[in-house]
Amino acid sequence: MSAAELHKDAIVIDGLVIAKWDRELFEDMSRGGLTAANCTVSVWEGFQATVNNIVEMNGLIEQNSDLVLKVRTTDDIRRAKAEGKTGIIMGFQNAHAFEDQIGYVQTFKDLGVGVVQMCYNTQNLIGTGCYERDGGLSGFGREIVAEMNRVGVMCDLSHVGAKTSEEVILESKKPVCYSHCLPSGLKEHPRNKSDEELKFIADHGGFVGVTMFAPFLKNGINSTIEDYVEAIEYVFNIVGEDQIGIGTDFTQGHGQPFFEWLTHDKGYARRLTQFGKIVNPEGIRTLGEFPNLTEALLRRGFTETQVRKIMGENWVRVLADVWGE
Repeated sequence: MSAAELHKDAIVIDGLVIAKWDRELFEDMSRGGLTAANCTVSVWEGFQATVNNIVEMNGLIEQNSDLVLKVRTTDDIRRAKAEGKTGIIMGFQNAHAFEDQIGYVQTFKDLGVGVVQMCYNTQNLIGTGCYERDGGLSGFGREIVAEMNRVGVMCDLSHVGAKTSEEVILESKKPVCYSHCLPSGLKEHPRNKSDEELKFIADHGGFVGVTMFAPFLKNGINSTIEDYVEAIEYVFNIVGEDQIGIGTDFTQGHGQPFFEWLTHDKGYARRLTQFGKIVNPEGIRTLGEFPNLTEALLRRGFTETQVRKIMGENWVRVLADVWGE
């Protein structure tokens, strides 16, 4: 089977996309053969603003129903594949939208939210992000983890501090994930995860989505798809072939104001980090170039079975475990 045929036949899941949501983007997802993607609908927003974002996303899904459908279950992911559409999994990159109300976890699950990151870069009521001193998981945080386990929402730890991450991994009765991260073994960065952290999450049944966000890659904005595949291989060698997937962190369609918002605490307070120019690796600059990744993995020596797992089958299995369907 050729790389193009394999890509067309495989379930392809992107564990994190935070792009500008519009028809143009959905068309590019279709060009890239994406079966489903975890699409960010909340970062710094509170409850009401997040509900508004979900309303907007629901409207977009309805208006573009020839291209996309809303995902609540893994059956929906398979249906998207069968219908040649892209499934939209709604996700948060911060639990800020839960405010201090445990009941909001169920509310957002009912609205279709399937993945929630516990913190985004800094402290919230649950724990600490990766850009400040990490005090670990709070008592309230433990209750939130238990409730997320109960209703079937996946705990994401990509932007979370090491201590808080460790405690969530130990606290959760369901698999948790780094939906989009890179190994610090290839580049030291506060957002990258050490070999020990990657092994720890895998040893406890967790999942690692490998990102291609250029500032965290070894060669920065000069990176190519080969650098991305090198990072996938590095993580693969630590966690094994069943607990790894893709989480690109595509920011397609966004301009500089968006990155200013993301790189300040709460979107407006102190600056946490500086990215400079954002350029995706050559060879996978847009979602439409996703087939190049299947080809690059095969070229690197991964087997067809391993490529199918990495490109999406592993995500489906772990989401089914967490969602219970």
